[in-house]
Amino acid sequence: MILREERGDMTKPRILIADDHPVMLAASGGILDELGDVVGMVADGQALVEAARRLQPDLIISDISMPRLNGLDATREIQMYAPQSKVIMLTIHRAAVYVSMAFRAGARGYLLKQSAVAELPQAVLRVLEGERYIGADVAGREEWMSAPMRQP
Repeated sequence: MILREERGDMTKPRILIADDHPVMLAASGGILDELGDVVGMVADGQALVEAARRLQPDLIISDISMPRLNGLDATREIQMYAPQSKVIMLTIHRAAVYVSMAFRAGARGYLLKQSAVAELPQAVLRVLEGERYIGADVAGREEWMSAPMRQP
């Protein structure tokens, strides 16, 4: 279900947000409104894939744990339908195994929700510039920062 979808300023990066918690969706949208054009907000992974296919955003901010389809599987599907869309995982999962799965699925960034206010703007800018971003409090950060980035 798409909670918000609009066409806006075409010069700003187009951002799609996916999270099953309405408060987190609203908070992320507030932070990201300054950095780009939030073109959609969805509350589950299947809706994320459908919205990414239709909207072709430049950037997707996605949780990992969502109903109908988790963020990792959604990211894999998005790579087929919107390969230019860069994905940042914004999650509560700190363990290195989740970081590994996220990057193998095609994510370009990974940070914890508890750090969103402080780190999300920097993560967005770095990922849009083609870099990888890993939050300062993510387990195994040094290992992931030095690993080669998978190119879609």
